[in-house]
Amino acid sequence: MAETGTVPNTVRPGRYRHFKGGEYEVLGTARHSEGLEDMVVYRPLYNDTGLWVRPVSMFLENVEREGRLMPRFALINED
Repeated sequence: MAETGTVPNTVRPGRYRHFKGGEYEVLGTARHSEGLEDMVVYRPLYNDTGLWVRPVSMFLENVEREGRLMPRFALINED
């Protein structure tokens, strides 16, 4: 899947780990048809629940866990 959004250098395709431990494959970015918001297209690697999207801003944000800030999704390796 080719990247179609406007942020190809911000969220690269590859394998990511969620701060709660699950691993995901980012396929690329896309633009929401109504609000034009950039979205990350990804799928979980631990089950077969299909494709998901999340706003880039949320995908890249830091979250607090056990008193420390960490990325919501951290890149493990690039495709």
